[in-house]
Amino acid sequence: MHWLVLILSGALEAVWATALAASDGFRRRRPTLLFAVSLVLSMVGLAWAMTGLPTGTAYAVWVGIGALGTVLLAVARREERLGAARAVLLVVLVGCVAGLKAVA
Repeated sequence: MHWLVLILSGALEAVWATALAASDGFRRRRPTLLFAVSLVLSMVGLAWAMTGLPTGTAYAVWVGIGALGTVLLAVARREERLGAARAVLLVVLVGCVAGLKAVA
């Protein structure tokens, strides 16, 4: 259960990072509200997951999932391009996150 909450919290990290960028310095109401709600939920989930997982592993997995999700959201929204080198590096990142889960 801790891993599931950690994965969901990492996905929420991608949501709040994307919403933060879309908030235009907190001048746009909806992205700002989405940022605040997803940030709190993401942090609460991470904190709870850390009660049953090693802190370093949990944090690294959370950041990795958030980073991957943020890039994929930006690509889906056509704000960034996904070239071959970036795709390979994202696959390596996923491999590292999966490896951390496997050895924890």
